[in-house]
Amino acid sequence: MRKLFSAGAAALLVLAAPHPVQAAPAPVPPDSDFQKVTLNDFPGEPMALAVLPDGRVLHTARKGQVRIHEPSTGRNVLAATIPVYLHDEEGVQGIAVDPDFKTNNWVYVYYSPVLNTPLDDPATPGVNEGDAPENGTPADFAPFKGHLQLSRFKLRGNTLALGTEQKIIQIPVDRGLCCHVGGKIDFDGDGNLYLSTGDDTNPFASGGYTPIDESPGRNPAFDAQRSSANTNDLRGKLLRITVRPNGTYTVPSGNLFKKGTAKTRPEIYAMGLRNPFRFDVDDRTGVVYLADYSPDAKTPNPERGPVGHGRWMAIDKPANYGWPYCVSPTLAYNDYDFATGTSGAPFDCKKPVNDSPNNTGLRKLPPVEKAEVIYNFGASAEFPELGEGGVGPMGGPAYQYDKRSRSATKWPAAFDGKPLFYEWTRDYVKAFSLDRRNQVTRIESVLPSIVFDNPMDLEFGPDGSLYVLEYGDGYFAENPEAQLARVDYAPKNKTPIVRVDATPTVGSAPFTVNFSSAGTVDPDGDAIRYAWDFDADGRVDSRQPNPSFTYTENGDYRATLKVTDSTGRSASAEFLLHVGPVAPTVSFVTPTADQPFAFGDTVNFEVSVVDDAPVNCANVTVSYILGHDQHGHPLSTATGCTGSITTFVDPGHEGSGNLTAVFVAEYTDAQGQSGSAEVVLTPAE
Repeated sequence: MRKLFSAGAAALLVLAAPHPVQAAPAPVPPDSDFQKVTLNDFPGEPMALAVLPDGRVLHTARKGQVRIHEPSTGRNVLAATIPVYLHDEEGVQGIAVDPDFKTNNWVYVYYSPVLNTPLDDPATPGVNEGDAPENGTPADFAPFKGHLQLSRFKLRGNTLALGTEQKIIQIPVDRGLCCHVGGKIDFDGDGNLYLSTGDDTNPFASGGYTPIDESPGRNPAFDAQRSSANTNDLRGKLLRITVRPNGTYTVPSGNLFKKGTAKTRPEIYAMGLRNPFRFDVDDRTGVVYLADYSPDAKTPNPERGPVGHGRWMAIDKPANYGWPYCVSPTLAYNDYDFATGTSGAPFDCKKPVNDSPNNTGLRKLPPVEKAEVIYNFGASAEFPELGEGGVGPMGGPAYQYDKRSRSATKWPAAFDGKPLFYEWTRDYVKAFSLDRRNQVTRIESVLPSIVFDNPMDLEFGPDGSLYVLEYGDGYFAENPEAQLARVDYAPKNKTPIVRVDATPTVGSAPFTVNFSSAGTVDPDGDAIRYAWDFDADGRVDSRQPNPSFTYTENGDYRATLKVTDSTGRSASAEFLLHVGPVAPTVSFVTPTADQPFAFGDTVNFEVSVVDDAPVNCANVTVSYILGHDQHGHPLSTATGCTGSITTFVDPGHEGSGNLTAVFVAEYTDAQGQSGSAEVVLTPAE
């Protein structure tokens, strides 16, 4: 059972409506007036969420799963599994609900389609065909040309009907090398769709500074000038479009470049972004609250540029935010020549010029706009409330208090109009107060005693509660702390806390399981009612606290217990149960955690799989991840029971502490049962 927490420009500049004037702020209630309620303790590798008008919650996992939390039953239903290409960060990313969902049932998903991209061949354990070459010719790089897909699908009941797909827009990517896919989707008050896209650039050979490698024969994926600084490319951007009823789109007026301007894409609203992973559009004002991830350099270098900075912007007009040339109008990187290893002058942030041979857009770019919040790994003199540590900024939603709402869990007026900022590496949420010019005037901690464990996505639901998707501590898997949760304002009465257990847990049909609700409590002492659904069909099978149930068919089951108190507040918990042949046991023969290791070593791996069905080594994948503090950078994936992976530390992490080499093996058998294993190698001091 997972842990459950509760606690008491050459462009037409379109100016957004000014931020609403507020009276003296209402006092923020104590944390004890709020409660965090777990909705799904087994969300896969969580990526994004979207709350439906009826209170159901869509949430995605990177490997293709789209799930729906159903409050009426407490179930978490698999709505679809989208076939996706998986390498590094790719897979399913963002999800959003159409503003007119009640009438059209459209759900938007941003994902990596399979295509015909090369994959690792397990028959050649010494070569990883799924990794793109770092050097070569255009012909060598061509097989790895792909795209990310923004599509929409009809949601029919609890099923995302993949056959109804309308393909809206494709974002070109260079596959086989990490990193940065972006992927948030949102809408403004006029129904325009916004999509954030990453720079699709490998950051691991740039010393943690700006990746602008133009060397002859170098894979263009090492040059962010081809993407973020390219006015004719959709990567490293915030896009704004209007989707038509047939799934095509038009471009609204007021974007960065007027439609028809040579060497530009009219869809671009903001450019010069590295990895704008999360943002939210305030549909009352039209302002976009967007955060952009930091490079990895821990110290400034006069020959290369500044320390890595994270940024948060209140985008109230189209703009260029400078990457990969500038952090701000006064903080520039140097024009570094990767072929010769020599540094030139700092870039001109007032008049940036993109003269990369990989650029297909305008040479002269719009001036660099300043972000409202800029911070790095150390303590910020301007924003000390942000603390220090890793830099993983996330742009969250601004709460809209509705005094007419009769929801018993809606957040109080003290948060009205304040955009939330959350930090993936620092495990917190903050609230920003803004003035008329959208400048930050105050930063407040949001519920500091409630755990936000690597918060991945936030959204306020129609009930005024905050919905949270947490990634947890770990690497490219469903971590023990991963969950979908809801944070309610509950000063007078709390929701029950639900726990479930079962014995035995191994056996084949017919298989009788004894379920237990021991540990389930109502914080207020209210009387509670039990509703068990053992086979997740949406029907109540028992109302006893500790019932038994016999499974007559082998399969995978999510037994759900929903508990409701006398005030009508309810919560649920699940127990995942496999009836039938056991799941495979995966382990590493080599490497072992205690073996001598140094970065640069070629590590041979051998994976052992024990299963009750014949083992197919072609279904074994081994990923190498550079572990750094609480997060990781996926660098390579191989296929097969044996093989080798050469480890390395990218220049951006050289000299950093707490670096490890993480190897993750995964295997799925013919019955769909999965197992995994992890080995962490620590370099010798």
